[in-house]
Amino acid sequence: MSGMNPKMLGHIRVLDLSLFLSGPYGSQILGDMGAEVIKVEPGGGDMTRQLPPNFIAGDSAYFHSVNRNKKSIVINYKTSEGLDLLKKLAMQCDVLLENQKPGGLAEHGISYETISAVNPRIVYCSISGFGQDGPEHQRPAYDMVIQAVSGGMSLTGEPDGASVRAGIPLADLSAGMYAATSICAALESRNVTGHGRYIDISMLDCQIAMLTYQASYYLASGTVPGRQGKGHESIPSYRSFTARDGRDVVVCANTDRMWQSLCEAAGLHDLGAEPDLATRKGRYYHRDRIIAAFDKAFAEKDANDWVSALLAAGVPVGTVNTVGEALANPQVSWRNMILELTDDEGHHLRVAGNPIKLPHDGEQHHTFPPKLAQHTHEVMRGVLGLSEEAIQSLESRGVLRSQSKKETT
Repeated sequence: MSGMNPKMLGHIRVLDLSLFLSGPYGSQILGDMGAEVIKVEPGGGDMTRQLPPNFIAGDSAYFHSVNRNKKSIVINYKTSEGLDLLKKLAMQCDVLLENQKPGGLAEHGISYETISAVNPRIVYCSISGFGQDGPEHQRPAYDMVIQAVSGGMSLTGEPDGASVRAGIPLADLSAGMYAATSICAALESRNVTGHGRYIDISMLDCQIAMLTYQASYYLASGTVPGRQGKGHESIPSYRSFTARDGRDVVVCANTDRMWQSLCEAAGLHDLGAEPDLATRKGRYYHRDRIIAAFDKAFAEKDANDWVSALLAAGVPVGTVNTVGEALANPQVSWRNMILELTDDEGHHLRVAGNPIKLPHDGEQHHTFPPKLAQHTHEVMRGVLGLSEEAIQSLESRGVLRSQSKKETT
């Protein structure tokens, strides 16, 4: 252990064949925890490299957001030589992560069965829209499709308005998080059994799981929940109210004590003294009257005044911030949730940070997202032991691609 990277996954190597968002987000989590992540890209690169509107060092801000701490190589595994190289790489890796259509990699000889045959310790994780089996498993999917089909989108929006997608790609991100979690569990299991395993992550499954209490409400009552708007179906004092200056203030008074404190801070003493409103059940059945009273009260003071008063009263509260306001929050800065990255050419990049904090491990180091094929030579030499002549020969035949001199400027 003396030479091991002190990071939690510093001894793990990941072969990342995923593209776009769900898989790259999951492999970035593993990379943030210290794993060596080798990103295998097609000749044209991950398509997100060219997503407008913002570009830094030739690649999009979108790509940069989920690809730090990785090495990029290009292998044409549709050729026999490329497939052989990929299998040899898999023999030197602990994890293979992919998010292509179900059976897509198997068509090229890269199924779990073929890879585990050469490396029985491999943890092979597939992310797809609808899973690897079932009547709709071949149905194409993107985040918004899954948000819609899962029912989650039907819950989002004002009750009298249209359903809208969540502002962040919940289906993609949750699949990436579940993938990273299950990979870590499978690696721990491997420590006991000596064998890897196959993991099937469905974006739809993840979103159904995240329905949590909304699914339980329906399964218990048969009543279909509707768009939730700015409130909580069960707790009328758990919602946002519009202040005098037009800003929305979120209040989460979800206990009896907080309810009393909220009424006192808002000057609604009579409301707080009503026996019918002393319990959660009572407040639930009188929620329309409660909401109307607080709508009126909040319109009498500015948002910052409400935040100060309610924090002093012990009531959880916050304004609805813009993304800019959120990223300027001193707490966000203190927690190092905006990473400053610099590449070898002096390009500077700022991205959302790693939420996994390891206070006793010292300062975390993160690398700039890779240029396309930036590490092909490094990986071929260092992992597979190929000579420079062999690499150049493979490049000349279109099996490998390395970063060109033009791409390095």
